[in-house]
Parts: sequence; structure tokens; C-alpha cells
Amino acid sequence: MSEVRTRFAPSPTGYLHIGGLRTALYAFLWARHNRGTFILRIEDTDRARLVEGAIEDIMESLKWVGINWDEGPDIGGPYGPYLQSKRLDIYKKHAEELLEKGKAYRCFCSPERLEEIRKAQREKGERIGYDGHCRGLSEEEVQKKIESGEPYVIRLKIEQKGVTAFKDLIRGKIETPNNILDDHILIKSDGYPTYHMANVVDDHLMAITHVIRGEEWISSTPRHIALYRAFGWDPPEFAHVPVILAEGGGKLSKRHGATTVREFRENGYLPEALLNFVALLGWAIDDKTEIIDMETMIKHFDITKVNKSSAIFSYNKLDWFNGVYIRNTGDEELLKQIEPFLLKSGLLNDEEIKSNKTYLKKIIPLIRERLKNLSQAPELIGFFFDRHYRIREEQALIPKGLSPEEGIKILEVSKKALEKIDQFNEKNIEESLRKLMSEMGLKPAQIFMPLRVAITGSRVSPGLFETISVLGKERTIKRIENGIKTLEQINRQTN
Repeated sequence: MSEVRTRFAPSPTGYLHIGGLRTALYAFLWARHNRGTFILRIEDTDRARLVEGAIEDIMESLKWVGINWDEGPDIGGPYGPYLQSKRLDIYKKHAEELLEKGKAYRCFCSPERLEEIRKAQREKGERIGYDGHCRGLSEEEVQKKIESGEPYVIRLKIEQKGVTAFKDLIRGKIETPNNILDDHILIKSDGYPTYHMANVVDDHLMAITHVIRGEEWISSTPRHIALYRAFGWDPPEFAHVPVILAEGGGKLSKRHGATTVREFRENGYLPEALLNFVALLGWAIDDKTEIIDMETMIKHFDITKVNKSSAIFSYNKLDWFNGVYIRNTGDEELLKQIEPFLLKSGLLNDEEIKSNKTYLKKIIPLIRERLKNLSQAPELIGFFFDRHYRIREEQALIPKGLSPEEGIKILEVSKKALEKIDQFNEKNIEESLRKLMSEMGLKPAQIFMPLRVAITGSRVSPGLFETISVLGKERTIKRIENGIKTLEQINRQTN
């Protein structure tokens, strides 16, 4: 087999969707698995739907997850340019070639006429498509219309008899009767090529061997094969990956949650976790392996093993993957990844992050287990810093089954016990407080919950003893004193 050459060819009509990421990943993996070449091509011929910044987003998102291309708009290559808007002369030249061969023709039908045709076809329950009205125009008629300035498009002459068949690497043999295919447009009246024209010409000229794309393009593939035949070219192999569905059914959309790579990144998902999760939306090494890195994906990936059934996108499953990767990330690296979220949230500024590096590194192990995504970090870290600390659940300071006065006593005795500790570490803190609990004849919740709320401001926090150790003696004592004052106020209000 010749060198495998795959491509990802997105249209910059929006930010990179998770479905596009999976298509890019599968094309990338198939190229790398076969020691071939992966190309990035931007299909920007639909000028009306272009979104500003979309090209930059696509490239940045791919690089963020570790998908790097061998040829593309930013690095060039032997088959450039890789931006379709810069290849218009190439498409024009090839369209003229088809006209000369009699494989294509100029169509002068107005938009109004085309709409009338579609309306009539709908009313009769017929197949919607072009009726071939201009297919039989003579050269003289065509020339006359051109000279009079009539706008036109260029259409492909589709063979009306027989079938067009191709073998899909995922789905097997697919056949389409030619009589249901109409003469589709190759070049629009503004001179820009349609997707079909540019796609086929570029795939051939860029020596693409495998076209990996979404299943929505299956119905277009017979048209593409017809165009390959019109040029006298051999088509590449095709693999159409299944659509990604939401858990409740239907296409994954914004109403379900994040859908673009940018959103997942902003929400605090690690690139390795997102890539791992996306890879398994329709493909797997076996029925048990879930955590796989890029190197392992490349080693085992086989495009023919991709499931043809639709994949279900589970946000809960993605959270699980992200949690696994977060727990496997070292303290220093995890802190580095969390820092942008601390800045964005306003929890800390640059200077505060720099001056509190050592303190933050001690905090990381305490929150790691509770992190589903990095964007949760500011909320979990906030109480460690005095300007973000406040008691949010005042009533939880009162021990279960006891009075505010008894809660005050528990906090006062706990404060004295902690003050006596010379080596203020987790082990000594736990021993001191458990001894105190035993001496006072209290249940764990009756002493530890008021302490937790006084020290962290909330019922829910990292482990109490580890938290106290990281906060340090001075800060802990001050917060217990604050808890005592709050309980005294509650007591006055109730009496």
C-alpha cells in the first residue's frame, strides 16, 4: 500500500465541535498508526457562514489536545496552499477541464425557477433535485447567454443509469442508484466552488488515501465518486464515523452542555482526559481498557474497528475520566494547570499566586480527590485564604443534639488543645482532637463538625486534620475564635 495520507478538513463556520475533534483524532491516529501523513486543510469556501476567529480556534484546539499536522495552512507543505479560498484558480481550471470533456455544463436557471421546481416536486411527492433543464443547451445557446451577462453555475453531468457503489471501511458496501442523483453544482455563480468540487479536487491533488469523516457525508459520497470518475481519477478509501448523540437521544447540542473543545477547555477539562474520552466514542482497544494515552491509541487504532452505531456522549463519564487524569497529575503540574482558573475567578492575582506557591502546593493534595474539573478549584481553595473565608453555615456550628453554649465550650476546649501542640502536623492534630473527644464523651460529629465549620466556613471541605495542618496554628486559632464569636451571637439571639 502507498503511504497513508489522511486529512482533517473543517469549515470555519464555528468553533471546533467535539464531533469534529473525534473525526480529526481518528484521521490523525490512522495516519500515525500507518506511519503516514496527516494534513490539516481549511475549507473556507462558504463565505456567508464564516465565523471570525474560527480558523484560529480550530488550530489552537487541535494543538491543545496534542493533534499536530504534517502539512497545513500555518506550516505549508508540497501540496499547498491548504486554505481553499487561496485555491480558486485550481478549481476553476478543473471545472473548465470538465466542460471541455463534456462532463459538466453551465446552468443558467434562476433561483426563482429552482424554487418553483422544488415546490412542484414537493407537492407531487417526488424526489427533490435539479431537473436537468440546461443540460441540453447547445454551444450557441450557452455562448449567447454568457455574452448577455446571464449568471450561471457549473453542474456535473451525472450518469443516470446503473448504480454507484463503494466500500466503506466501517460500514461495508454501500450502493446508490444513479437515477436518484441530480446534477449537482460544482462552481457557484460567485466563482467559488461547492464543497463537493473543492473537496474532491483537493483530496486528489493532495494525494489523500483515506477520507475519514462524519456519516452525514455518506449521501454525498456517490456524487464525489461520480466526480472522480469524470476526471478519470481513482477515488480514495472512505470511512464514515457515526454521529455522537446526547444521552437522552438526539444530536448533542448546547442544551445538553458544552459541545466545543474551547468550552471543555474553559470548563477545566484536561486535554488528555478529553482526548481519551473522545477516542472511545465508537472505538476501543478491548472491552475493558479505558485509560489510554496517545501512544497507545496510535499503536492499536484501526479505522475498520470503529463501531457503526451512534456513540452516546456522557458528561458524567467525561467527568470520571477527567477525575482520573487529575488524580494522576503531580502537585506542581496540577497547580500550574489550576492557576489560570484562580486568576480568572478573581480568587488570587498574579502576585498572590507567586508569593503563595509553597502554600498552594500544600493545598493541592487536599482538593485533588474532589476535583472533577479544574474550574472547581477556586471554590475548593477559596477558604484557605482569609479574604475569601467566612462562615456560610452558622447553624452548623451548633453540635447535633447540643446547645449553642455547649458548642462554644467545645470550640474553646479544642482551641486550647491545639494551642498546646508544638509540632503542628496532621498526626499530632488528629491525636489531640480524638483524645479531647474521648475525654468530653462526645461523638465524632459533635466535635469535628463545629470545628470544620468554624475553620473552613462550610460543612463540606477536605479532611479536617489535613486542612488544619495546612492552615497552620495561628490561622486555625483565629478562625476558631471567630466561630466562638458567631456562636455567642447565635446564643444571644435565641435567649
